[in-house]
Amino acid sequence: MVESSGEITQLVQRWSDGDEDAFRRLMALVYDDLRRIARHHIQVGQPDGTVDTTTLVHEAYLKLAGATEGTWRCRAQFFAFCSKVMRNILVDFARMRQADKRGGKDIRIPLTDDSAAVHAQAVEVLVVEDLLQKLTERHERMARVLECRFFGGMSVPETAEALSTSTRTVEREWARARAYLYRELVAGGGAGSRLDQASGLPSQSAET
Repeated sequence: MVESSGEITQLVQRWSDGDEDAFRRLMALVYDDLRRIARHHIQVGQPDGTVDTTTLVHEAYLKLAGATEGTWRCRAQFFAFCSKVMRNILVDFARMRQADKRGGKDIRIPLTDDSAAVHAQAVEVLVVEDLLQKLTERHERMARVLECRFFGGMSVPETAEALSTSTRTVEREWARARAYLYRELVAGGGAGSRLDQASGLPSQSAET
């Protein structure tokens, strides 16, 4: 595992420097990791099953292949970026579903219980995205910790490495970010209990 981690870091650095062959080798090496990250995103944001793990990984691969931004110097930074790419894909999908529901496109969705549930899930994804954007404006580092821990399912040490900070800082910002997200979801009538189960958010009693 240590050997694999070191190889991933080397390939990430080479890809950042423009080595296309390194990207192909990297994707083959981290495929299982990308599936793990994708499963976590789907568990948090798309429980209706309209986007599966394989589809999300494939879409992320296409986005990564065309990526021209950023420099990743370690494994954790790369996985944090992959997680962000996947979150953006799910947000775009949610916006598309919401537009479809409102008649924004020619696609028609029958007014059944199932389609109503899909619409509700799309709204929840967009609500959480809006909260994350507001948090980014107020406290960018806390928002990035939330991205890594809540959306990406990254550990405290992985998050600290990705953000080039200490584990103590991550733990402090994670506690604050969890409290913020839980408070805003409960106050707004969002999917607090489901998000608790999916990502370890504290219960309401734990926050008081």
